[in-house]
Amino acid sequence: MDSSSQRISPLRQRMIDDMRKLEHKTQEGYIRAVCKLAAFLRRSPDSATIEDLRRFQLHLVDHGISPITLNATLTGLKFFFDVTLDRGELMSKMRPVRVPRTLPVVLSREEVARLIAAAPNLKSQTALSIAYGAGLRASEVIALKVGDIDSKRMTLRVEQGKGRKDRYAMLSPVLLERLRAWWRVGHAQGKILPSGWLFPGMNAMDPLSTRQLNRAIHAAAVAAHIDKRVSMHTLRHSFATHLLEQKVDIRVIQVLLGHKKLETTSMYAHVATEILREVVSPLEILPPT
Repeated sequence: MDSSSQRISPLRQRMIDDMRKLEHKTQEGYIRAVCKLAAFLRRSPDSATIEDLRRFQLHLVDHGISPITLNATLTGLKFFFDVTLDRGELMSKMRPVRVPRTLPVVLSREEVARLIAAAPNLKSQTALSIAYGAGLRASEVIALKVGDIDSKRMTLRVEQGKGRKDRYAMLSPVLLERLRAWWRVGHAQGKILPSGWLFPGMNAMDPLSTRQLNRAIHAAAVAAHIDKRVSMHTLRHSFATHLLEQKVDIRVIQVLLGHKKLETTSMYAHVATEILREVVSPLEILPPT
């Protein structure tokens, strides 16, 4: 299953067929995992034994692979042996490792305003505004089309977000005005086609890429003199945290973010500083001495 091979082997084709319902990035990750195993074994991965897989996991750990990458590799191998080969028992000694939980980077409202204002152009400013104002992922921002804006219901339709699920995101009056301002400019320049991408790339027929969007936000962070580690997901984290600080019910935030589990959303309670300020210390309720 050499990824550089021009001809696809029957084994690899079988795995590709098995993954038809999975997202493209997931498929790439699974193929990458099996290629790593084949490179380690120096033979076809379908000949692996339980001991081979145990040695492979130790090899990954010894070479300093991160817990997240290690677990992603094991997930890809599990699919290969469970589904493609129907030999799930081979993964019996492969155990995922615990990933240390870290708190997300969150910007203050003032930092968000500075960041958006410092974006390189109107298109970038509007895209960053949507990422923050609606709590969208970068992939969801670039996938938006003109028809996804519902100004009557004040919603944004997010089609096939993470997990291939559709949902509606909130659309504030301020965000709607920013979208209209960008649409007028983009339409006049011939960049936004009727019913086309809301944020087209160099070619109006193609959407902006996540790489281009990430470059824009990094440039904006530098221009705004923000020394925190900023990414597109930072705006999503900030959106959720600021809503929580406004006492929006966490289950509502869960729906807006499209989280499957409430546990995922609950992490924002650990970074909502406005909530922390309202908590009364036990020392303050002790009787005077």
